[in-house]
Amino acid sequence: MEELRSGAYTENALGQLSQAAPAVLADDSVYAVAAYPAFSLQLADGPGRAETQVNCSSCHTLRYIPMQPPLPAATWDSEVHKMIKTYGAQISEADTQKIIQYLGAHYTPETRK
Repeated sequence: MEELRSGAYTENALGQLSQAAPAVLADDSVYAVAAYPAFSLQLADGPGRAETQVNCSSCHTLRYIPMQPPLPAATWDSEVHKMIKTYGAQISEADTQKIIQYLGAHYTPETRK
């Protein structure tokens, strides 16, 4: 019991949580919030980056690419084809190959920095 008395506790308040009093806002005050920080995504530089940015961002944010764990090149190939076949992404065959090569060159376990 002695260690409880050494703090700012009273025996009647043990096991209870107290809320801080709400802030009192003045009616004539001006309150402002700073701008949210902007996240600037930079995909790795290299051939196929432009095609990846244009085609992939038409359906989802480009953040999905670096957010993925490093995927083997074969998995990136499957993912790109899944976007086309399952989700209907309108990507030309030439761009498809460039995207697959780009992702394999920069976002696999062997190549990701």
